[in-house]
Amino acid sequence: MPLPPADLSPVSDAVTHGIRVEVMARHAPENSRPRDGEWVFQYTVRITNMGGDTVQLLSRHWIITDATGQVEEVRGPGVVGEQPVLAKGESFKYSSWCPLRTPTGMMYGTYRMSREDGEQFDIDIAPFGLRAKYTVQ
Repeated sequence: MPLPPADLSPVSDAVTHGIRVEVMARHAPENSRPRDGEWVFQYTVRITNMGGDTVQLLSRHWIITDATGQVEEVRGPGVVGEQPVLAKGESFKYSSWCPLRTPTGMMYGTYRMSREDGEQFDIDIAPFGLRAKYTVQ
């Protein structure tokens, strides 16, 4: 498995099928336990419908890679217990977290969306870096 790039930004932005996904991540030292090999990262996502059709977020698929190249995939319905419906111009914002066994890593993935007519499609979550402060690579 390739290792995450050391200079990957903690911010990402992608537009797929008229849906914009913006992410900002930060290290959460207050929830981390480096002596126990656990670094926790908080990330905030804003999903904006820039297209013409009303859409619903059905599920998520995250790919999380730590500094050793260890990959974990997370799949599930919705986000933070919700499956938001977004009309044209509407946004949905949420925050979540991710534990890592190393002080650096990266995340990316997709959201499964549905249009009102039942057509389903995936939208991209562009890669973003996870980096604890004062980490030397």
